Amino acid sequence: MSLVRGLSLAYMPMSSVRECAPQWWDEVLGVAILGEGDAGCVPSGVPLARVATPVLAGPRSVCEVWRAGRPTRAGVHGRVRYRCTESMLFGAIALDEGEMPVDADGVSALQRATRAAYREVFDLLDEAGYPALFRAWNYFPAINAVIDGSERYWQFNAGRQDAFGAGGRSTIGSVPAACALGSASGPFTLYFIALRDAPQAIENPRQVCAYHYPRQYGPRSPTFARASLAPSLTSPTLFVSGTASIVGHETLHRGDVVAQTAESFRNIEAVLGEARRAAPAGIALAPGDLAYKVYVRHAGDLDAVRRCVREHLGDAVPVVYVQADVCREDLLVEVEASGGHAMEDWR
Repeated sequence: MSLVRGLSLAYMPMSSVRECAPQWWDEVLGVAILGEGDAGCVPSGVPLARVATPVLAGPRSVCEVWRAGRPTRAGVHGRVRYRCTESMLFGAIALDEGEMPVDADGVSALQRATRAAYREVFDLLDEAGYPALFRAWNYFPAINAVIDGSERYWQFNAGRQDAFGAGGRSTIGSVPAACALGSASGPFTLYFIALRDAPQAIENPRQVCAYHYPRQYGPRSPTFARASLAPSLTSPTLFVSGTASIVGHETLHRGDVVAQTAESFRNIEAVLGEARRAAPAGIALAPGDLAYKVYVRHAGDLDAVRRCVREHLGDAVPVVYVQADVCREDLLVEVEASGGHAMEDWR
């Protein structure tokens, strides 16, 4: 099995990104700009995702920078821009729903955009030799809105599942870590990390697997694992998917953002327990070892969410807070995390 080599994450204010020397960019795999920010400071050869999720604490714009620890090779495949090393590939694609061709069968523009984006991603990964999708981030506006006869999150799930099936990928079991959030505006945006060999999908014993959700959550189930684990030269690299206040398949603590945040961390701790059992003996994976992105539905809930996060993590862990709509209308907060890679805190 191939290893994740040299992967690192930095959450950087735009002002710091502007000051980076040209040679620093040689080892950058890709960048996601969260909130407001001028993309002109990112060199044209670097895969870039613009994500309209306003930053709620600190600078108005944060750059999520993934680096490889070695020079990267850049390329373009269709509408996907990517950079890669010998062991991993980062890519990004954004598709405007309004530019999707009309579908005679009445399939929504979002479903078609999602399907098209993932089909292009899988075509790239198969051709380039990185067939295993490790982590995917998905953003699109009005995630909870009912348009074209169904909720837009359900439409996204249908398009993603269509593409997985058409691309010869499983829609259960060996699936990537992922999240899907409602952005303030913009196109359907997907960025991702892929590997040569399949990572290990990790599930949460407190939750029903997302791909086995009952039909009350949509006619097509979500296609993601609760976490994804891959070996590296130091410790296993772990991506924890967007995690919310769900036990079994039901939302808990409706209307209580603090209780939902605490429940989200109980779920993350359960996932970490499963990851520790799957990891090599002696490898520690604890909440304080991870970096976090916290999605808050209502900006006014920020202070309450931050206090709860500090109770679980303290003040030394990198955390970025952004405003975004969560995939269920009754969910007020979602937390994602990653660890086992190098981390640089630019706060």
